[in-house]
Amino acid sequence: MAEIKKISFSYLEYDRIEDLDMQYLKLIEEAKKASENAYAPYSGFRVGAAVLLESGRIILGSNVENAAFPSGICAERTALSYSISNFPGDRPSAIAIAAMNANKFTFSPVSPCGNCRQMIIEEELRNNKEIKILLYGENSILVIENAASLLPLQFNKESLKY
Repeated sequence: MAEIKKISFSYLEYDRIEDLDMQYLKLIEEAKKASENAYAPYSGFRVGAAVLLESGRIILGSNVENAAFPSGICAERTALSYSISNFPGDRPSAIAIAAMNANKFTFSPVSPCGNCRQMIIEEELRNNKEIKILLYGENSILVIENAASLLPLQFNKESLKY
């Protein structure tokens, strides 16, 4: 017999960026700057990510498209990969994401794709530390406590056991 299960999560929604803590306000501003550096000649959809490390250091990443789809890389994975490679042991505590389309920031917040959600979860598991996710949109900013909220039926190392 089947049983219906329900998955839900809570998040904070801000309608004014000024209401955020100063460190998160700065992180979003850095993600917005990073989106301006994106290389998106095919889609015109430019995404920036800013990762806050425990040391206070902020790492930026932008999406980089490639004519040989899907060879591009997302902003979130760019920033996380750089932080892992260059600052081992300095664990991520938050990531902010901002996106532009037609040279304007999106009205609504843009959520990470499945690959990026998986990478954020992997970092949470690897470091035994949740990563706060901030999603910027012109009309609101969403603050999500961890990646598991965005990918509740996640694939992780436990999935590989038999």
